[in-house]
Amino acid sequence: MAQFSVDAQYRNRFELRDGYKKLAAEGTTPAAFISQRTRLSFSYENERLKLKFTPQDVRVWGDEQLSSSTGVFGDYASLDLFEAFVQIKTSEKSWLSVGRQQLVYDNQRILAARNWNQNGIAYDAVVYKWNAENWEVHAGSSWNSTGENATDNLYDPNRIKSLNFVWAKHRISEAWEFSLSHVASGVTKSETENKLYFRQTSGVYLNYKKSGLTILGNFYYQFGKNNTGKNVGAWLGDADISYKTGKLTPGIGVSYLSGNSPVNGQTDHLFDVLYGGRHRFFGGIDYFSSFSSHTKQGGLADYYFYVDLKLTAKTSLKNTGHYFCLAQTNENTPADKKLGYENDIVVKNKFSNWGALECGYSFFLPANSLKAIQNVPDTKFSQFLYLQLTVTPVLFKN
Repeated sequence: MAQFSVDAQYRNRFELRDGYKKLAAEGTTPAAFISQRTRLSFSYENERLKLKFTPQDVRVWGDEQLSSSTGVFGDYASLDLFEAFVQIKTSEKSWLSVGRQQLVYDNQRILAARNWNQNGIAYDAVVYKWNAENWEVHAGSSWNSTGENATDNLYDPNRIKSLNFVWAKHRISEAWEFSLSHVASGVTKSETENKLYFRQTSGVYLNYKKSGLTILGNFYYQFGKNNTGKNVGAWLGDADISYKTGKLTPGIGVSYLSGNSPVNGQTDHLFDVLYGGRHRFFGGIDYFSSFSSHTKQGGLADYYFYVDLKLTAKTSLKNTGHYFCLAQTNENTPADKKLGYENDIVVKNKFSNWGALECGYSFFLPANSLKAIQNVPDTKFSQFLYLQLTVTPVLFKN
């Protein structure tokens, strides 16, 4: 039997930025604005075919331009295609997915939806999916180009030209599951050269949940070549443990992303998180997303704790504290590894099965090393506030 549905997503977010992404300097004025995401998803599914088409519009309130010649307003271009893919059943246990689609795996360390950004992220890829009783295996590949070129395969070296991956998840028991993954990400040496260098990322992810206890862990190792042709030897490790007792869930964790010391050594030890999540792992004020520049290639260590409290059936409060340090020092970083403390508070109210209201507040207490890295010696109190409304109704289903 075939099914057709139309779903909408409307997300407004008010932000007050006074030190967001960079420490607030004395004499600066906070920024306040409202951004908006609007998506409309059309989905069709039968026993052998699945289709999904999702256009989206992302804008900032008041971003219209006034024409000096006509006196009329016009919008900045903001309408694009978020998803457009087809899944074809190839056997009783497998599907082939082709087109622009989201790739979300495990805890989104390496391949993520990047949902904090109003634009989000989707991938132009071919993915083969195989499912059995306790196993799930995906294999995907992509080849990115700037257009229908007649010659050459030139591409921006800051973007991945070819993304290829294999991911396998196995459920051992009701409590235990683990997954193995490998990603080969190819980048060009420069915008004027066709040569591709491939960085290889292999990792394992573990998830244990039983009787209120949750243990999460992952380890990824990178080898191969970076975009300059230098050998890579880098790693990322995470460990997180929490325990739910009644309405309260406390937890602690550590995240370590290796860095370079010295910068120009024979091997590149700075881990590349590829298309993995930043905002969900490295603090809500977003000081650490591009690690080459934001840590001067020193890498990052994050020691954190959190308390998640269920206030009512529909309302929750979560407070997370982060203590950030450089993983390594080098000739470009200060000698002191301490970067500072960040505190994030998020209150969520799911007032309906189709709507939620969320409010977050973050502040950062920087150490002198972070002031030096960001070149903001004369700082004031750095903080960030947002209020977000998300509405996701099902408009039609047949």
